[in-house]
Amino acid sequence: MSEQKEKIITTNRKARHEYFIVQSYEAGISLVGTEVKALRENNANLVDGYARIIDGEVWLINVHIGKYKQGNINNHEPFRKRRLLLKKSEIRKLIKATAEKGHTLVPLKFYFSKGKVKVELGVAKGKKSYDKREDIAKKDAKRTIERKVKL
Repeated sequence: MSEQKEKIITTNRKARHEYFIVQSYEAGISLVGTEVKALRENNANLVDGYARIIDGEVWLINVHIGKYKQGNINNHEPFRKRRLLLKKSEIRKLIKATAEKGHTLVPLKFYFSKGKVKVELGVAKGKKSYDKREDIAKKDAKRTIERKVKL
């Protein structure tokens, strides 16, 4: 990912809690005009979204991009399937990665890079409940240490 002119639209904080992120990919996304305008207003939600590989193409499913407020009757459908733009070699890697048991594709964040909307897509492996509790305990410990250092 390039660090120049990158503006984060939204992140999927739940994904890092629910999954171990094995690897991440940057993908373009095929959008209609009112979707881009809605994203400029930070009107998106990635929480329950996921990606699927259908007929050699990667599709983003169940991601909500709210309607554009100034849109007319040609406004987009908020939960429509959106095609992700990846190289064939990357798609082949994703097919291999998702073939393993317990792995899935999860959108991690939407952001603008050089004026284009990009999606950070993660190959994720589900966490067990004890893993989640362990992460929460680590965060709490880190937070208490930071508080004591500030005093």
